[in-house]
Amino acid sequence: MSVERILVVDDEPQIQRFLRPALSAAGYDVLEALTGTEALKAAATTAPDVVILDLGLPDMDGKDVIANIRAWSQVPIIILSARDRESEKIAALDLGADDYIEKPFGIGELTARIRAALRHRIQMEGGHTQLSADGVAIDTIKRLVTRDGEPVRLTPKEYDLLVMLAHHAGRVVTHKTLLTSVWGAAHGEDLHYLRVFIGQLRGKIERDPADPKIIRTEPGVGYRFVGDDD
Repeated sequence: MSVERILVVDDEPQIQRFLRPALSAAGYDVLEALTGTEALKAAATTAPDVVILDLGLPDMDGKDVIANIRAWSQVPIIILSARDRESEKIAALDLGADDYIEKPFGIGELTARIRAALRHRIQMEGGHTQLSADGVAIDTIKRLVTRDGEPVRLTPKEYDLLVMLAHHAGRVVTHKTLLTSVWGAAHGEDLHYLRVFIGQLRGKIERDPADPKIIRTEPGVGYRFVGDDD
């Protein structure tokens, strides 16, 4: 079994000194890049399985690195940054980042997000058709959703919204991505519309819609589907 390769892009020496041994101890092969230019070269030549990316790089903004990588690769990208503004998170995620963690951070949270990103990549490559979370099962071949074995009746848009979230299990999906993917580009700013459908969906699949365990809110940014493996 091959060892997954993690490319860490950060110009802070203390971050690199912390992450290399921590990720190596977790069983990953760790590569380092200090600039956006080095990151793009490493991403193209070393085929990393996950990229951990700081947005504040000395030669370019990390969002430009995301855009460049997404032009040719779907490698999972996890942002690790001190920038805590919602606008920065949304911009990075809309450009194609898979997740966002604020500094300071815990290594346990980071490795959990890495595992989720790797699982998602495997699921997408393998055409994953069975998804589950807290008693809810989704069969994308039969277009069937059940809760504790009983069918759940969803409208077509509710189903599409649930599947969109489930296919990105463990990752935050922005409001704009959900709206444009499920309803089209013309609805990219209809946040109230999305909140109504999320509320309806939670009412049908959550054990306690007031305390959702499956569809979690990322305030100001979007929503995260929490599957059984997350």
